[in-house]
Amino acid sequence: MPEPLEGFLLAAGMGLRMGALSQCLPKPAWTLRGRPLLQWGTEAMRSEGITRLACNAHLWPERLRAVAEGIEVCEEPELLGSAGGLRHARGRVETELLSWNADVWAEAVPFGRLRAAHRQARATLSWLLIPHPGGPWNPVWMDEQDRVLPKDVVGPKGPFHFTGAAAWSPEALALLPEGPSEVNDLRPRLPFHLGVVVEPFAWREVGTADALIQVAAELAPDQEGRLPGCYVHPTALMPPGAADRLTRCVLGPGAAPMPSFADSDALWFEERGNQVRLGL
Repeated sequence: MPEPLEGFLLAAGMGLRMGALSQCLPKPAWTLRGRPLLQWGTEAMRSEGITRLACNAHLWPERLRAVAEGIEVCEEPELLGSAGGLRHARGRVETELLSWNADVWAEAVPFGRLRAAHRQARATLSWLLIPHPGGPWNPVWMDEQDRVLPKDVVGPKGPFHFTGAAAWSPEALALLPEGPSEVNDLRPRLPFHLGVVVEPFAWREVGTADALIQVAAELAPDQEGRLPGCYVHPTALMPPGAADRLTRCVLGPGAAPMPSFADSDALWFEERGNQVRLGL
């Protein structure tokens, strides 16, 4: 029998918003401060005592597995969606399953507070929310009893932003249908969908090539962000004088552009001993 699971990192997807970068690595395998995004979520869970972990994988599953140290990898040949991916954990959860979106960077996530509120309320599904920061994300609203309202329904409490951290009861996991499913399709069927509001914490979504470049500049200026306006993978070789010749470039795994080469809006990476260049 597989061991019970306490945490699950949602790491499967087509990587469409990452564009060319998905030709080389799945999104959760890109690094910040030398650590894959997948492992940032893993460490955030482990710091709260959540140790039996798994993730799902669709695009480049072998490359995700290479950075998934200590995490069970559940391959997903057919994408199951934002809710359906948790079917891998169904029947393996004793109390609740803590989940996290693996394309998000965060140093510390209050999973302990989320779990305690979830248990105290005996909720079916609980979301970790922060006050809405503005921008393109869909707002979340709650009623007076802190129940999350259906999508596009405005309530007395809100707007809030869903951080990507959730607590799923075995009852909620049992509601997942066969095949692909999305969280928003499941929400009307939940007996008790709780919102747990916390103060904003260090949190950044890394969903596009430009977001990766920007976050690297802000969070890792001496590592992945050391080439202004570009991203440099820990295994890439940055040629001398690159700051004067490269603009909005991503130097991916094993990248080694020629020292005299000037370029912009491009991804470089090594593939089977060859240097590959793709436009961003």
